Amino acid sequence: MTSIDKSGTFNLGTRSVKRLGYGTMQLAGPGVFGPPKDKQAALAVLREAVASGVNHLDTSDFYGPHITNQLVREALHPYSSDLTIVTKVGAKRGSDGSWLAAYSAQELTSAVHDNLRNLQLDVLDVVNLRIMFNAHQPTEGLIEEQLNALAELQHQGLIRHIGVSNVTANQVAEARSIAPIVCVQNMYNLAHRKDDALIDELAEQGIAYVPFFPLGGFNPLQSAGLQQVADELNASTIQVALAWLLRRSPNILLIPGTSSVSHLQHNLAAAQLDIPQDAMDKLNQLAG
Repeated sequence: MTSIDKSGTFNLGTRSVKRLGYGTMQLAGPGVFGPPKDKQAALAVLREAVASGVNHLDTSDFYGPHITNQLVREALHPYSSDLTIVTKVGAKRGSDGSWLAAYSAQELTSAVHDNLRNLQLDVLDVVNLRIMFNAHQPTEGLIEEQLNALAELQHQGLIRHIGVSNVTANQVAEARSIAPIVCVQNMYNLAHRKDDALIDELAEQGIAYVPFFPLGGFNPLQSAGLQQVADELNASTIQVALAWLLRRSPNILLIPGTSSVSHLQHNLAAAQLDIPQDAMDKLNQLAG
């Protein structure tokens, strides 16, 4: 079992979480659709994550759909008092597994209740609004209507904290003008650093930034550079990429996902990896 204490903690609203968490996305079937190939293995990963000290779990009821939340409930309910479960709304799945926007107040309300039911919770710790103007990248557009719907659910006591995902800096500012925002979840890694300024701004304001796809979209030269540093540090590329993110800014929270206990332990070991400054300099030069 790998300890993750070295990665430190950061606040998600009123909740203090360890900076290396776990994402449930890979527990569903292929394409994040349908049940897992091995249900018992999926349950084992969730239990091992919490036993290893993870207290920040990222999930969504549109994973599966419903599958991952039901696995979380079966594996971990009743939940420990320090476990923070973060979920997402704003999307739904088509019968063919496609990703569709689900933005109306009625759809968002229904999604929150689905999450509550499938996770067996009375209140959700954090709900991220996933913006779907473009499912693959942040795209400008007003999000006031959607934020107001979540703010109303927060007022009703069904949500403690609100976050946003797949958003531009302008949308973050708009969201913060409507309700307190505790986290932003966007694609960000060594090679894709468009959110550098946003991360620094959020850090100053005590708002968490949660990157996904830590190895997504690397070109061959970037991959080779990362591999070189990993070899020098006697670590894997994923461990180096995760450790770089932890060092990049104290408000960065990580949610690497896996369906394997051994891979989970491998990811958690990134919290123990020290990256010397010369290696950081090499890694910083990999940005696209």
